[in-house]
Amino acid sequence: MSDTMTAIAVEDGKGPAQALKPAILARPVPGPGQILIRVAAAGVNRPDIIQRMGFYPPPPGAPATLGLEVAGVVEVGAGRWKAGDKVCALLGGGGYAEYAVCDARHALPIPDGLDFVEAAALPETVFTVFANVFEHGSLKAGETLLVHGATSGIGTTAIQMGKAAGAKVIATARGAAKAQEAKALGADVAIDAGAEDFAEVAKTHGGADVVLDMVGGDYFAKDLDALKTGGRIVFIAAQAGGEVNLSIMRLMQKRALVTGSTLRPRDADEKARLAAEIERVVWPWIAAGKVKPQIDKTFPLAQAAAAHAHLESGGHVGKVMLIA
Repeated sequence: MSDTMTAIAVEDGKGPAQALKPAILARPVPGPGQILIRVAAAGVNRPDIIQRMGFYPPPPGAPATLGLEVAGVVEVGAGRWKAGDKVCALLGGGGYAEYAVCDARHALPIPDGLDFVEAAALPETVFTVFANVFEHGSLKAGETLLVHGATSGIGTTAIQMGKAAGAKVIATARGAAKAQEAKALGADVAIDAGAEDFAEVAKTHGGADVVLDMVGGDYFAKDLDALKTGGRIVFIAAQAGGEVNLSIMRLMQKRALVTGSTLRPRDADEKARLAAEIERVVWPWIAAGKVKPQIDKTFPLAQAAAAHAHLESGGHVGKVMLIA
């Protein structure tokens, strides 16, 4: 095993997609409690784009290289993992590379029937949906989940996990074609948010107990309108704007809870707790075929720039992936 590896660096530290270039870097060395993974595939996520642009620095101790999720083969084991095990893992960074290290507790076994590309598409989206929809949002069987951005990696995962948990799912997307994709993934109601008022449509179907919002901006008032009394709105991003107008009286009338979170800055013990819960709750859904990663397109590692450009174009349905 060489002491160097090919990884993707951001030329000049930040820039457009074209700033992503292959580079020869030192192979990471696992510390106590960490495993070294020979990466087979890595997921491309919107936080990677934000970091590439210079607005989302990695947490202390994490690699500067992009990449929050991978799948591959363990080269150096720790914890329950030994060399040769096949795993997928949540990372603080460093996934756009031939090798990556992670806390052994943040790796999970690849579910039966999934290849490396599908497995690498799981960690960032599944951890995000589980933490926000099921823990912060407390979604329960028989309730209704409203998912925005239905054809994104998060959206396609949230639809399937909501259905697997026994919830009704209302999904919104931009365009009739994307709404149909959401329907095909199992959404009970799919709304073209560019042509319809999603709050009015949601209310005709009984309203939402939980809203998963990655849009923000003027969606917030409609989220609150669509919400049932005692409902929960969970923010994971604000692609249309981070400032919203809040009617306190309307919030009080709805007895609504508004919350949100990020995943990457959570400490190692919290991520380990999440990983254990996800393996207990979500991995059986995957084994049963209720949740399956949706892969839009794959790119060789060296073409990370093209992968970012594709994700930024907004035409994808599901995950954009790199193959190392």
